[in-house]
Amino acid sequence: MTWSSGLLGFTAGLLISVVTAPVGVSGAVFLLPVQVSVLGVPSPAVTPTNLLYNVVAGPGALLRHHRSGSLRGPLTRLLVAGTVPGVVLGAVIRVFAVPGPHVFRLLVAALLLPLGLWLLLRTLRPAPARPARPPSPRTTTATALAVGVAGGVYGIGGGSLLGPILVGRGAPVAVVAPAALAATFVTSVVGAVTYALLSLAATGSVAPDWPLGLSCGAGGLLGGHLGARLQPRLPETALRLLLAALAAGIGALYAVQFLR
Repeated sequence: MTWSSGLLGFTAGLLISVVTAPVGVSGAVFLLPVQVSVLGVPSPAVTPTNLLYNVVAGPGALLRHHRSGSLRGPLTRLLVAGTVPGVVLGAVIRVFAVPGPHVFRLLVAALLLPLGLWLLLRTLRPAPARPARPPSPRTTTATALAVGVAGGVYGIGGGSLLGPILVGRGAPVAVVAPAALAATFVTSVVGAVTYALLSLAATGSVAPDWPLGLSCGAGGLLGGHLGARLQPRLPETALRLLLAALAAGIGALYAVQFLR
């Protein structure tokens, strides 16, 4: 890794996490195309490198949420219970089945683009007031399991998928954000260890790019702490709009990449 690529990775991690941390998204889903298209990280090493970014960047926002007591709710335990086994399964699929990124881009675009637009319209033009119905614990854990598999395969934290889904189902952003970030961190630790073990039995670029992952993570560590400090100062409507814009933006980005 050259000093210029390290500086670029640090800057990208910092800027991305400042914007995404307030809504419970680690930013790895945005960092993935930067690593592939700009920094030239080979596949499948880009997946554990992204997970390494989450491991280093996560404590910045989590420390802030821990001090405020927002990590103690049951949602954190439900998400971790689903994402941890999912990421192990996803890592095994990534190393030995090697699914291509083309289908992944289509699936992410098909899920996040309409979900982001729907959340945007629902925030700007809310439906008649009625009691919110967050998903049941079983549904929440099952959703987290599916997201964990995607995280293990492609190295995304999962908050970019879990956040819009849970908020769209009625859960408040202030509750979802710290739980999603905590699940992302634990999942990324387990995923990075899984890839390290799989690299002993597999050929090719399976191990993470350690210098780049650490430099990106250092930027994310600082940016995540700053983003978490911003969250209490932002109203619920602004947070919902930000989450909707991120979901739609990620979906549109991957739709364009798929069409190319």
